[in-house]
Amino acid sequence: MIKFELNDFPLVTFDKLRYSDTDSQGHVNNAVFSTFLETGRVEILYNSGIPIAMEDSSFVIASLKLDFIHEIKWPGQIDIGTGITKIGNSSIVIFQMLFQNEILTAKAETVIVQVNKKDGKSSALSQFAKDILSKWLLN
Repeated sequence: MIKFELNDFPLVTFDKLRYSDTDSQGHVNNAVFSTFLETGRVEILYNSGIPIAMEDSSFVIASLKLDFIHEIKWPGQIDIGTGITKIGNSSIVIFQMLFQNEILTAKAETVIVQVNKKDGKSSALSQFAKDILSKWLLN
């Protein structure tokens, strides 16, 4: 497997850790990891300056594989690396890694599908969307 560092990702962002993210063991609850991943995804999928979803469509998660590697401790921040590994007809595969103080804490692969809001069925990405998404491809 290829080893990625934070600066290898085309999109790097962060989330500030909140005290309420912690659990009774004193570390960030595993459920919160998905929220950190969402922070990175939405910067690509829902950029208000460059909307890529077709009209009357939205993006849904079809699959999320999340590997927990190291605990996260409060206080601090989580750095989020996000990149796209595949652009399909109606789907996008996003690979992300979470870091705290340069230590890898989790990695995830998420399959996102564009669906029609009326019937919930997948709908093809426009060529415009594919062109925009290709700028986020992970090398």
